[in-house]
Amino acid sequence: MKSILAMVLLTGAAFGAQAETAPAKGDAAKAQNIANQVCAACHAADGNSVAPANPKLAGQPAEYITKQLKNFKLGMQDPSKEGARKSAVMGAMTAALSPEDMLNLGAYFSSKTIKSGTSKLPIDAGQKVYRGGNATTGVPACAACHGPAGAGIPAQYPRLGGQHADYVLLQLKAFRSGDRANDAGKVMRTIANKMSDQEMQAVANYLAGLK
Repeated sequence: MKSILAMVLLTGAAFGAQAETAPAKGDAAKAQNIANQVCAACHAADGNSVAPANPKLAGQPAEYITKQLKNFKLGMQDPSKEGARKSAVMGAMTAALSPEDMLNLGAYFSSKTIKSGTSKLPIDAGQKVYRGGNATTGVPACAACHGPAGAGIPAQYPRLGGQHADYVLLQLKAFRSGDRANDAGKVMRTIANKMSDQEMQAVANYLAGLK
């Protein structure tokens, strides 16, 4: 009887620990005003930016959006810290955001539907690297982390399918140069260092129309 009671208590404790460590969820409705008044100018109210240099936020994993906002704010406060993402514009935009605001914005934009663009032809080279990588230079398949349709993995890897080619190319070059360094374990910096300019452009062009 005592052993059964002990098992029940331990099981309950385990479930309690899981509940405590479960990621917090944002409230999309509470982010509406911030999205309209702050984010819309660059990213559009529905997250489908029309400016090639500004990323589409629609459909991004909520956890990923929240992480980037925190990283941008950290980049303004202390750019030397691990995980900081430097951007004068985004640093200013995130300065007044609370942790709750960031969670809510993540929920808000993740609930929107991304509007895919059109891949720039030819797509063969970009498709080859995205799906199979480059064994000769050690570039892994992008699809291994970002998924065959570019949907990404929440909290870790962003949605790339349908993203502006110009923005994707800019980020790949930033990872390669080290200007962007908020990738856990230097995963993207390592990969980008192995990619040629032609491969980066080809992948970016292919992703623009990936659904």
